Amino acid sequence: MSPRTVYRHIAHTIRHAPEGGITYEAFCAAADCGAESGPHDEQEAAQDWALHHSGRTGHDLFRRVFTDHAMVTRAE
Repeated sequence: MSPRTVYRHIAHTIRHAPEGGITYEAFCAAADCGAESGPHDEQEAAQDWALHHSGRTGHDLFRRVFTDHAMVTRAE
């Protein structure tokens, strides 16, 4: 007789983990540019970088990235 395996599915939740913070970045989307703000703890810093970059280069399209940390917890 072979051993029997039983799997039990347990519900989990995933939520923003405030202690991990949020990182803000902006990337110039102009052809052949590749400039980026680098990670910042404040949204305004990434936005200011994009505004200054636009003023210097005339580039007007940016990709904004907001990264947070998430915690998975058992829902029992």
